[in-house]
Amino acid sequence: MPSSLTTAYPAPSQRLPLVDAFKAVASQLIVLHHLAFYGPLSDGAYLLAPDLVAWFSQDARMAVQVFLVIAGFLAARSLAPEAVLVTAKPLTQLWQRYVRVALPYIAALLVAMACTQLAGHWMQHDSLPDPPTLWQFVSHVLLLQSVLDMDALSAGVWYVAIDFQLFALLLLLLWAARRWPDAPSTRRRRLARALVWGLGLASLFYFNRDAGWDNWALYFFGAYGLGALAYWFCQLPSGRARRWRMRALVLLTLLALVFDFRARIAVALTVAVVLAWSLRKGWLYSWPRSPVLAYLGKISYSVFLLNFPVALVVNAWFTRYGSDDVWVQTAGVLVAWLACNLAGAAFYHLVEQKLSRLGRPKTARVLPT
Repeated sequence: MPSSLTTAYPAPSQRLPLVDAFKAVASQLIVLHHLAFYGPLSDGAYLLAPDLVAWFSQDARMAVQVFLVIAGFLAARSLAPEAVLVTAKPLTQLWQRYVRVALPYIAALLVAMACTQLAGHWMQHDSLPDPPTLWQFVSHVLLLQSVLDMDALSAGVWYVAIDFQLFALLLLLLWAARRWPDAPSTRRRRLARALVWGLGLASLFYFNRDAGWDNWALYFFGAYGLGALAYWFCQLPSGRARRWRMRALVLLTLLALVFDFRARIAVALTVAVVLAWSLRKGWLYSWPRSPVLAYLGKISYSVFLLNFPVALVVNAWFTRYGSDDVWVQTAGVLVAWLACNLAGAAFYHLVEQKLSRLGRPKTARVLPT
C-alpha cells in the first residue's frame, strides 16, 4: 500500500466520530420505531402525539439504511482499502466476521427468550413471540431464519443475517477480482469497483424493487454498495477521477429513483455522499466531538440487539401494574427507551466486548496490492 494513503488516513481500527454519530442517531430511531410499533404502551402515547408516534412507527425504520451504507463503507475500508482484497485467507476472514457479529447476537437471543417468558407472565399481547422451537433457535444461530421462513425470536434480528450476507457477497466479489489471471493491481482495482458497481445497480434497478428478494443480500446491496464505492472513489489519486466517479454514482442512483422512487434509497444516497465528502475534507475523523454520540455509537449494536426484549418487559410491567391513563402509558414508553439504552450499555461492556474479541485475528496477514 502506498505510504501516502497510510499516512493520510488513520488505521481501520480507529473510531470515526461521524460514523459513531450516524450510528448513535440511527440506533435510537430504531429503538423508537420498535417502541411505537410493538406493545400496548404506544397506544396511550399515540393519543397524546398521534403524528409523532405514527412517524416513528412507519418512517423511522428507514434508519436501517444508515447502517447499510456505513457497513459497506467500513467493509471496503477494512477488506480492500485500495479496492484490492488484502486478506490472504478470505474464508478465515468470513469466519472471524461471523464470530464477531454472531456471538453477541446469540447471547442476545438467549436474553430475548428469557424476557419473552417474563413478559408473558404479566401480559398477553400479539407482540409477544411464540415459544421457540429448537430448530427455530438453530436457524437463528445459522443466520438463516428469514431464508427458512422462521418466525423471528426478536424484532430486527433479520438485519444481522443480512449484514453477514452482504459482507460475504462483497468478500466474494473482491476475491473474484483478485483472482483475475495475470492482471496488474490497477486492473484488479478497476474490476473490483466495476463488479460492486454493477451488482449495486442491479439491486437499485431490479432486486430492491421486488420485496420478494428482501431475505437476500441482493435486495440491500444497492445501499451497501453505495457505501463501499463512496469510500473507494474518495481514495482515487486523481481529483478529476474522484469527482467524475462520484457524480456518476449520484446521477445513476438518482436515475434509479426517477425510475422508481424509494425514500429508503434517497436516505442511503444522502448518507453515502456525506461520508464521501467528510472523508475527502478530513472531518470524518474529527467531527463531531461529542462524547455522548461517541458512546451511543459505540454501544449501538448492543442497544439494537436488546431493545425489543427489554421494551417487551417494560410494556408487560406497565400493563400489569400501571394504569390506563395516557400520561402513565407515555411515561412507560420513556421508561422503556431509557431501559433499552441502559441494558444495551451493560450488555456492551459485559458481553459484546468480550465475545467480539474472539473474532479478532491475533496477527493480520495481508497480500501486497
